Amino acid sequence: MTLTVNAEKITKRFGSKTVLDQVDLQLSPGEILGLIGPSGAGKTTLVKAILGMEKLDGGTAQVFEQTMPNRPVMAEIGYMAQSDALYQDLTAKENLLFFARLMGVPHDQLAPNMAYATELVNLTADLNKKVVAYSGGMKRRLSLAIALIQDPGLLILDEPTVGIDPELRQQIWAELKRLKDQGKAILITTHVMDEAERCDQLMLIREGIDLAHGTPQELKDRYGVATIEQVFLKAGRLQDENQSNR
Repeated sequence: MTLTVNAEKITKRFGSKTVLDQVDLQLSPGEILGLIGPSGAGKTTLVKAILGMEKLDGGTAQVFEQTMPNRPVMAEIGYMAQSDALYQDLTAKENLLFFARLMGVPHDQLAPNMAYATELVNLTADLNKKVVAYSGGMKRRLSLAIALIQDPGLLILDEPTVGIDPELRQQIWAELKRLKDQGKAILITTHVMDEAERCDQLMLIREGIDLAHGTPQELKDRYGVATIEQVFLKAGRLQDENQSNR
């Protein structure tokens, strides 16, 4: 099966600090891959490297078999950044229309795509409000709707459920599973361990290093623990021990 994302030996430095150290990441169609790790681990930098938004110091990133950055390929990716990139003085509807046109959504698909995305994130009743009046959680929901509006083959979601209530989070995850079952590839970063358990594959990142990757069950079996949180803690301790023994 052709990989949707194939990132090999990704290395990124900021000055003398290495924030990604030869990280490999593969994502197939019909799969959800979760990146987990503490703040500053390198998750967002890896996402940006895959998108071609960060110049690499080593390695290659391909999406749909095209080396990134690649502008036509970006039109096939739904990206939700960690910080909301929204036009505050426009309404939610105007934001959606702007980004849909920017992404090349055909005119006859605008209305149904917008209805689907806004209903999923429970913003239909608030479409005509200016974004400046939105709460933080509403802005996250609008950002997710924008990521979905062009019906992309690849979804890259950076902490998508921060500030979203538990009921809506369950609804969003149910939709992500449906999209996965349609053959879409989904890359998601999260701090929420119960969300990590829902992913098909996980990559644990700490200090720019791929600590471990595999299915949630494979990781729990490998480290002999009951939860993904315990996997991460044990893998981190082993990393520290290895570094101290060098």
